[in-house]
Amino acid sequence: MSATDAPQTVVITGASSGIGRAAAHLLAQDGAQLVLTARSPEALELARQECVGRGAAGVLVVPTDVADAAAVAGLFSSATDEFGVVDGVVHAAAVLAYGRFVDVPAAVFDRTLATNITGTANVAREALHLFQEQEAGSLVVVGSVLSKMAAPFMSPYGTSKWAVQGLVRTLQIEARAMSGINISLVTPGGVNTPIYDQAGSYTGHPGHPPPPVYSPERVAQQVVHALDHPQRDANVGIANPLMVLGFRVLPGVYDVLVGPLMRLLGQGRADVDANPGNVHAPVPELEGVRGRWPRIWG
Repeated sequence: MSATDAPQTVVITGASSGIGRAAAHLLAQDGAQLVLTARSPEALELARQECVGRGAAGVLVVPTDVADAAAVAGLFSSATDEFGVVDGVVHAAAVLAYGRFVDVPAAVFDRTLATNITGTANVAREALHLFQEQEAGSLVVVGSVLSKMAAPFMSPYGTSKWAVQGLVRTLQIEARAMSGINISLVTPGGVNTPIYDQAGSYTGHPGHPPPPVYSPERVAQQVVHALDHPQRDANVGIANPLMVLGFRVLPGVYDVLVGPLMRLLGQGRADVDANPGNVHAPVPELEGVRGRWPRIWG
């Protein structure tokens, strides 16, 4: 965005933590106008202050549960009332719960799908309706390498991300007939965000990002890039293609190895009681850009 351009206006879901908050920081540095949303008003206020301090042209905070269609419609109404036009939407909101499928309570499983699948559909629907009116707009959805492979103890999240990938690819095809509208998918692997400490757990252990672990800023760079340079599926993670290849080409070997590897690399060593984490409600004190894991790759 050049100095002579009007400020870009971007709606960011999941802006209170992780990749969404990192993307807000990058866009603020470019002088964008931002609409920040998540379920936690306290964390959103901190994110707002950070974005103002980084040079955002304007920041509107609208606490929203993306699983609530009426609330998402209200979010977009607030955005257009405040800034007139929405140039881009970054959808990064998601929740996570660990456990064997039979051990994860049905309410936790269903709520994970409601946030991750229905929430994505609600945001995409409102964004595309607005973009069609404007005849312009860019939607970037944060997916996961788990949309292309399966891993034990992550059935709620994995199921939701497979669905998100299917929805986004369908929308990309349909958008070919929509003037001026672009839709991108960004697919990260392990990322050092607080989502693992916020996650529900029914394994007796906390979650852990599998290596190589990337910084949320690295993924956010790809997200922000995709707003102006759309990509069908932007991979962030050097190991992602190898894992997906093993899942598809050597399924027997993959199935034997993935369970032990998940126990070793995808679970912490500490003991925790069964809990839903932030699946049903936010945990503001655990919100932030980065988690507590070292950056192993980029």
